[in-house]
Amino acid sequence: MTPTVGKAPKPAKTRKPAAPAPGTQPTAVAFLERLKIRQSDLEQAKYQRYFKTGEGDYAEGDFFMGVRMGEVFTLSKEFAAMSMEDIEKLLEQDIHEARAGAVKIMSLQAQKKKTTEERRRTLYELYLRRHDRINNWDLVDLGAGRVVGGWLMDKPRDPLYELARSENMWERRTAIVATSAFIREGQLDDTFAIAEILLHDREDLINKAVGGWVRDAGRSSRERLLAFLDEHAATMPRTALRYAIEHLGKEQRAYYLTLKDRVSPN
Repeated sequence: MTPTVGKAPKPAKTRKPAAPAPGTQPTAVAFLERLKIRQSDLEQAKYQRYFKTGEGDYAEGDFFMGVRMGEVFTLSKEFAAMSMEDIEKLLEQDIHEARAGAVKIMSLQAQKKKTTEERRRTLYELYLRRHDRINNWDLVDLGAGRVVGGWLMDKPRDPLYELARSENMWERRTAIVATSAFIREGQLDDTFAIAEILLHDREDLINKAVGGWVRDAGRSSRERLLAFLDEHAATMPRTALRYAIEHLGKEQRAYYLTLKDRVSPN
């Protein structure tokens, strides 16, 4: 038979690795395989611009494969039953999206109602033990609230104050971000107390977290937020102040910025 002229053969479809079968334990290896087929050079370039990965920057040496975070999170839900051993294997990866997947899985497990107290404790301990791999602001923000704050909800919160005084900036960020669990329950004391400890931190990413979390606490109590600003607005870093006053009215924002300008006009 003479072949049809002018029609190119259709390219064979690339088969995607199957999702973990029901009842089976998803693995780190399978997660990485699924990540690789979602890689995009365009997304990789975006990440390299968005996260400061240059020499001397906060994310120096962090490697981004180029997978959109929405896809990472969707994949994490499929692999939410991953074992602790495999979660740690993902944390050990140089690939940022693999570590993001690991922390997202930890967060999903920590907030699941059927998760045992023993499992939540183990997740909390893994987070702190491998904080060396939870080493960027987005990774902290993915897990600190559910994994760390969630575990400490009905326990002494001394570990957060130790983290707030750490030499490691990501541990300090964990201290304030973890209080999001308390804010959801209307418990605001630790947020404001840790914010005071971190108020004059040298790192801009800590200043942003301090301002952002006292702002969120202010949703539950505008009175406490204003009292905090009355005491600290004049001397707190401008970045933290701008984040903290974001949801105030125009006149109130101008008032607190004026207090700051009187002390530090630059």
